[in-house]
Amino acid sequence: MTQPLPDDAPALLRRLFDRAVEVADPMQSLAAALPEKPQGRVVVIGAGKASARMAEAVEAAWGPCEGLVITRYGYARPCQGIEIVEAAHPVPDAAGQAATARMLDLVAGLGPEDMVLALISGGASALLVQPAGDITLAEKQAVNAGLLASGAPIGQMNVLRKHLSRVKGGQLAAAAHPARMVALLISDVPGDDPALIGSGPTVGDASTHEEARAIAERWALDLPQSVAEVLSRPSGVVHPDDPRLETVENVIYAAPSQSLAAASERARAAGYVPVLLGDALEGEARDVARDQAALALAEQRKLRPGDAPRLLLSGGELTVTRRGDGVGGPNAEFALALALALEEAEGIHAIACDTDGVDGAAEVAGAVIGPETLGLAQKAGRDPQEALDRNDAHGFFAAIDRQVVPGPTLTNVNDFRAIAVFPIG
Repeated sequence: MTQPLPDDAPALLRRLFDRAVEVADPMQSLAAALPEKPQGRVVVIGAGKASARMAEAVEAAWGPCEGLVITRYGYARPCQGIEIVEAAHPVPDAAGQAATARMLDLVAGLGPEDMVLALISGGASALLVQPAGDITLAEKQAVNAGLLASGAPIGQMNVLRKHLSRVKGGQLAAAAHPARMVALLISDVPGDDPALIGSGPTVGDASTHEEARAIAERWALDLPQSVAEVLSRPSGVVHPDDPRLETVENVIYAAPSQSLAAASERARAAGYVPVLLGDALEGEARDVARDQAALALAEQRKLRPGDAPRLLLSGGELTVTRRGDGVGGPNAEFALALALALEEAEGIHAIACDTDGVDGAAEVAGAVIGPETLGLAQKAGRDPQEALDRNDAHGFFAAIDRQVVPGPTLTNVNDFRAIAVFPIG
C-alpha cells in the first residue's frame, strides 16, 4: 500500500465525513429495523431533522402510509401518503406548534388494535412544540434561545424542555395509548440514551419539576412568569413505570458509534491507524479542542519517519457558551480552537462537522484545518483569537474558504471529528 501523504489528508478527511453520513442515511439503514407491516390501521408520526427521510424510507418498504411528520425547513422529502410539514429549528415556530397539535389529534382515539410508528431523530425537541400551562410560543422561543446560548449540556437542556411541554418526556406516547407504538430512533446524543433523543417524546422520564427548575437557576435563565409557574408544580412528564408506556417499544437503529466505525474502516483501508477517542464526548468546544491538540502532538512525537499516520476519531455533542456576537457553532469553534492550539504544527490536519449539515445556527456543517490555517487567516486579515473570543468561527472559516457545506444531509448522528497525524522529520 502506498504511504498516505499529508497533502492528501484534507480530501481523505472529507471522504470520511461523507462516509459517516452515508452509513446513517435512513434510506440505507432504516428498512432492516422496520417490523412487519400490520394488517390493521397504521399511523406514522415523527419529528426531527432526519424524520422526513425516515418517512421516505418507510414508504419505500411499506408503500403509502397515513401519517404526519415534522422536519426542519429545507429537509422535506417526497412521500406518497405521509404528510411532511416543515418548521423552524433550533428555535421553534408557529408552524411546528400547529403541526404538533394536529399530530396529537391524529393519534387521539386509537385503539389497542391500531399501531403507531414513530420516527424520532435529533431536532425533534424544537420541532415538537406544545407549551405547558399558559406558556406562549414567544416565551417558549425565548427560553429555548437562552438555553442554546447558555452552554448547558444537551441532557440538562432536554430535562427543562420536557417539563415545559405537553408532548415531550413520554407524553406523545401516552397520547397514543392504548395503541401499540414502535418508535425508531436515530441517536444524536452522547451515550445513546433514548430519553434524550428529541427530549424523549416516546420515552418515560423520572426527572421532576424541581430538577428542571434547578437547571434553569444553574444556567441563570431569565424565566417568564408563566414558565416559573409551570416549574412550580408537577408537569405532565410520564414516569417510566406508567402503564400507558407498556405497549411502547423504542429502538435505536442508527447511532454515532456506527458512523465512527465505518469511517475508521475506510481510514484503515487508506493506510491510517485509527485511534477512537470516544463517541460520546461532551464539554465546551474550545476546551475539548485544546485537549485533543495535546493528544495529537503527543501522538506525533511517538511516530517515526515511515510510520503509518494516526487518525484520532471522536463523536458526541460539544457546546458553546456565547460570549460574543458571532453565530457560534461547536464544530467550527472546535476547529478554530484546535488550529490555535496546534500553532501551525506540521503534518496535522483535521475536520470537525455536524452530521446533520448544520453547525449551531449556521447552514454549515463545520470546517477543515491544517498547518496552513493561521497563515491563510493572516493573508485574509483575520485574527483567529479575536474570532474565537467573539464566537465567530463560521465567519473566520468563510473568510479563508475552509468551511464544509454539504447542505441538508437528511440524517443526524451528531458531531464527527477526525484528526490526521503524520510523522515529521
